Amino acid sequence: MTTSVLPPAQAVPPAPPPATAPQARPPGRRRAPRRRLRLQTVPGRIRAWTAAGVVAVLALFGVTAMAIGDARDGLRIIGHDAGPQVVATADLYYALSDMDTQIANILLVGEERLGGGREASMARYEQRRAEAARAVLQAADLAREDAIERQTVRALLNGLGRYEQLAAQALLLNDQADHAAGPPPQEVIELYRQATDLMRYDLLPKAYNLTLDSGSIVRRTYEEQRAAVLNGGVAVGVVGVVALVVLVGLQIYLARRFRRILNPALLAATVVVTLLVGLAAGLLQREAENLRTAKEDGFNSVLALSRARAIGNSLHGDQSRFLLDPERADTYGQVYLDKSQSVLYTPAGNLDKYYAGLRGILGEYPGKITFLGFLGDEARSAGVGDRRALLTTTLERYESFQQYDRQLRALSASRQTGQAIRFQMGQLSRGFEEYDTALVGLTDMHRRTFDAAIADGDRALTGWDYALPGAILLTVVLIFVGVRPRLLEYR
Repeated sequence: MTTSVLPPAQAVPPAPPPATAPQARPPGRRRAPRRRLRLQTVPGRIRAWTAAGVVAVLALFGVTAMAIGDARDGLRIIGHDAGPQVVATADLYYALSDMDTQIANILLVGEERLGGGREASMARYEQRRAEAARAVLQAADLAREDAIERQTVRALLNGLGRYEQLAAQALLLNDQADHAAGPPPQEVIELYRQATDLMRYDLLPKAYNLTLDSGSIVRRTYEEQRAAVLNGGVAVGVVGVVALVVLVGLQIYLARRFRRILNPALLAATVVVTLLVGLAAGLLQREAENLRTAKEDGFNSVLALSRARAIGNSLHGDQSRFLLDPERADTYGQVYLDKSQSVLYTPAGNLDKYYAGLRGILGEYPGKITFLGFLGDEARSAGVGDRRALLTTTLERYESFQQYDRQLRALSASRQTGQAIRFQMGQLSRGFEEYDTALVGLTDMHRRTFDAAIADGDRALTGWDYALPGAILLTVVLIFVGVRPRLLEYR
């Protein structure tokens, strides 16, 4: 019996452990794939440098344009707006005061031909009347944006009309009286009193108020705009340095990364910015100096000397009024002293002490300046050269004019009225004309300085409205031209 042998049983491998189910990731915790930051790539860094350069260049454009605008505004207001208005109103003050002076002269000389006589004084009155009308119209045109100034100008026009009516009535009565040189009839004096009081207490103060208002605008504009121009120059320098640092940094980065020594476009952009910063800073410094020259060396002296001339002319009128109206002679004498001390001040309680004081203090000039007033301010800033020479002549002639006044009052005190009037209309008038001519020459010198500074400032700004944006646009274009080939290598 055959016994079958069974094959040995094969070992069954153990079952693998049950698979663990994957755990679900909580919502909102999914890990983002890692990405390299933009600035860690070469294109990203190039773009960042480029953006910084463009922003710096645009900032340079902004601060430069603002500073140039401040300079232009300062020149416009000081040189073409409020400044000329001040000069016009100062001329108005002179024309008004001389109108009153000529009326007094006409009434004083009567029908006699003294110092040119009635015809010469009448011709000068008409000339000053026309000048006053033009100055009022100019002041009205310049004050069109200021309601208070417009009201003052209207009041001036109305007051001037009333003054001319009173003056015409006084002249008519004076002609009818047909008197010799000396005080006219009492009714003529009464009419002239009304006219001169209207001039002294109403018209001249209003004209001076216009000058003060416009002068305050000039001073405020000068302080604000010059400070803005100087600060703008500093800002241009700072922002310009920043722009140059960025451009040079971009140039260095590209040179190291791409093994190139220079990038011509970026180099050109750097040169443009360097030139722009240098020229703009120089321009702003020049404009600040032009504003200073126009204000300090021109405008201030023109205004002060114009006032001195107007007051000086009024002094000459007070001499005629002193002889014309004996009842007010003491008043006119005191007014004369007050006005004289505003022109050139030295302590004096009366005219005799003033005459003596003048001779003493002017004898010490220019080695020692101890006097004040309009001419004292001018003496302290005159320096040397033509300006001091003209001022010296002016002071000498002013002192001579005052000595003539002393002789006039001595003749009047000795009751030599006819001789006093002849002296006043002759030698004294010639002395005043010599002083006035020297003062006008000194004023014209300052006016030329003012005009030259404003003209130079305007000329220096010519073309910058186009040159500045053109330079900035060129710089931006050059920056993009310089970096574009490098960026294209990574496409």
